[in-house]
Amino acid sequence: MSDRSTGAVRAALAPDAPTAPATGAGAEPAAGTAGCAQDPHAAPLAPRARFFPSLAAVYRAQLSRARVARIPLLFVATFQSVGIMILMRGVVDGGSEARAVVAGSSVLVVAFVALNLLAQYFGQLRAGGGLDHYATLPVPPASVVLGAAAAYASFTLPGTLVTAVFGCLLFGLPMSGLWILAAVVPLAGAALAGLGAALGLLAPRQELATLAGQLGMSAALLLGVLPPERMPAVIVWARDLLPSTYGVEAFARTFEASPDWAAVVLDLGVCAAVGVLSLAVATWAYRRAAVR
Repeated sequence: MSDRSTGAVRAALAPDAPTAPATGAGAEPAAGTAGCAQDPHAAPLAPRARFFPSLAAVYRAQLSRARVARIPLLFVATFQSVGIMILMRGVVDGGSEARAVVAGSSVLVVAFVALNLLAQYFGQLRAGGGLDHYATLPVPPASVVLGAAAAYASFTLPGTLVTAVFGCLLFGLPMSGLWILAAVVPLAGAALAGLGAALGLLAPRQELATLAGQLGMSAALLLGVLPPERMPAVIVWARDLLPSTYGVEAFARTFEASPDWAAVVLDLGVCAAVGVLSLAVATWAYRRAAVR
């Protein structure tokens, strides 16, 4: 068979096959070889998203999303804490027990929102596939967790202040130390929000995330509102493991005639450390849930 016939058969069997380039002295270099070199005119990649701008963007988005439920949220959380103080008024007369009830009921507003509702939110986000949306965004995982936690915790300050003022009037406590709420609310909110986000992201099912949030809020209610003097030693040890306990203790100390400010600062420092740890765990849980 001639060379012309052989070439025709090959062209019929593989019409899209590229022809071999010429190898002579005057041949041009192959296009693929030239493409291996970096194109000097290629557009540079966009820089990575910075943490604080991403945090601000997530916070604004979550804040606008939760704004619709702000009034019912504040009403339920505040009404619950005020009702508990009214019930405890018939049992507690004053002294350290009254201080514990008012401080615990005020921080309970933070626990209801930051722990309970945030656990439900992240559980629902994971079950509904909402984490896939955040995973495609060029934002750090920590900014997603912190932005959502900060947005939910922002609704707790008015309810906490109303509860504290009502409790002071109900039990006859001084209001001169209410300014400490400006430190107690964000620090306790960060600790409880990190715990709530971790519970919602680690729960295998949405129902379990809701149950974990409810149990956490119940623990904050029983261990934070009830006076520790009337608790068994085992319950007191369990109370020390709850992040909100240190915020309650710091707030309760300010009702004394001569507050121990060193102890207040120590309680707030412990609360801040627990907040950093819980938010780090929540960030790890977010990364773990987002890649599954």
